[in-house]
Amino acid sequence: MADADISIRVRGVRNQFGSHVIHEGLDLDVRRGEILGVVGGSGSGKSVLMRTIIGLQIPQEGEVEVLGHSITDARDDRDIDIRSRWGVLFQGGALFSTLTVAENVEVPLREFYPEITDELRQEIARYKVLLSGLPAEAAAKYPAELSGGMKKRAGLARALALDPELLFLDEPTAGLDPIGAAAFDQLILRLQQTLDLTVFLITHDLDTLYEICDRVAVIADRRIIAVGTIPELLALDHPWIQEYFNGPRGRAAQDAAERHEAAKVMAMTLFPQDGDAPSAQKA
Repeated sequence: MADADISIRVRGVRNQFGSHVIHEGLDLDVRRGEILGVVGGSGSGKSVLMRTIIGLQIPQEGEVEVLGHSITDARDDRDIDIRSRWGVLFQGGALFSTLTVAENVEVPLREFYPEITDELRQEIARYKVLLSGLPAEAAAKYPAELSGGMKKRAGLARALALDPELLFLDEPTAGLDPIGAAAFDQLILRLQQTLDLTVFLITHDLDTLYEICDRVAVIADRRIIAVGTIPELLALDHPWIQEYFNGPRGRAAQDAAERHEAAKVMAMTLFPQDGDAPSAQKA
C-alpha cells in the first residue's frame, strides 16, 4: 500500500516499564479514512500503544510515523506541530473540572492558535459542542453537572476543536447504557464520514466493532497478532480471538449486527433512495 494511503505506521515498537515488557516488535498500519478498532485483553497495552502513537509514551525501540511525520524522532515543539492534526478522547473524557464545556473545547484552540480573537474562539467552541450532539446550553455547564454520556460528548467536542484528520478514542462507550452506546457509535460513524476522519478506536464493546469498524487489530502476546475484518479474524485459530469473538457476547453481537443489516436491506427495498416505493402487485 502506498505511503499516502497510510495515516499511522508503527514498526518494531518495544514498550517496557521496569522489567515488565508491554510490547515487543509491535507493527501496525492504519489506513487513511478507516475506523480501526483495537482490542486485546486487560493489560495488553492498548492505551499504551495509543499514547506511544501520539507521543506521550516514548518507546524503548521502534519507529512511529503519523501522517508522514516521525513521532519517535521529534525533539522539540517545532518537530511536533503534527499534534494539531489529531484529536484525542481519553477514557472518562479527561475534562478540566474547573472549566465549562466551552472553555474545555477552547483549550487546544488557545494552545495552537493564540492569535485568534476571543469571539471567534468562542464561536468555534459553540459549534463543536453542537457537532458532538450536545445541546447548546451544555456549553456553559461544568463537568460535574454532566451525565457520563454528556462528559464523553464534551470530550469529543474538545477532540474535534482543531478540525483534526485523525481521531483517537479510548473506550468511548465504556460505562454507557446500550442505547447511549449505540447512539455514540452512530455519532462517530457520521462524523467519520462527514469530516473524512481516520479513527483509531480502542474498545471492549463488541457491538461497536460490528457496527462501525472497518477493520480490527488484535493485541496479544505483546504485539499485534492480526488485523482484518471480523470475518477474516474469525477464520484464524488463535485461542484469544476465538474466545473473544465466538464467546456468548461475541455471538450476541454478531446476531445483532446481522439483524441490523437485514433491517437496512429491507428498508432500502421498501423505501428506495429516490423516494419511489415499489408499487403493490394486485392479486
